[in-house]
Amino acid sequence: QVQLAESGGGLVQAGDSLRLSCAASQCAFSGSAMVWFRQLPVKECEFVASISWNAGSISQSDSASGRFSISRDNAKNTVYLEMNSLKPEDTHVYYCADGKGPYSSRFRNSYDYWGQGTQVTVSS
Repeated sequence: QVQLAESGGGLVQAGDSLRLSCAASQCAFSGSAMVWFRQLPVKECEFVASISWNAGSISQSDSASGRFSISRDNAKNTVYLEMNSLKPEDTHVYYCADGKGPYSSRFRNSYDYWGQGTQVTVSS
């Protein structure tokens, strides 16, 4: 079973930057796509960005495009989400997940292991 641990969240002001990290436990990390979703309480999960196993394919939501950047380091079993120009509406719990396969996808059912989430709060 894959275990994922997100880190890097916190309280920042609008316009600031944060870098989220997601460390995976498994040696097969390099063969899986990875994704970041976010969620507000009692709200649907919202796709943020995904990356294929070799970083050859990246997908981003419209809200993330131009401000957020997903990357991965397969040697460290870690995926990152660099978030710039943060806005109050970016306030969510951010989750990473491990893909069932190697290809990037925006769909939740393409991912089968999820981390516990990290809170990002952006004040105005």
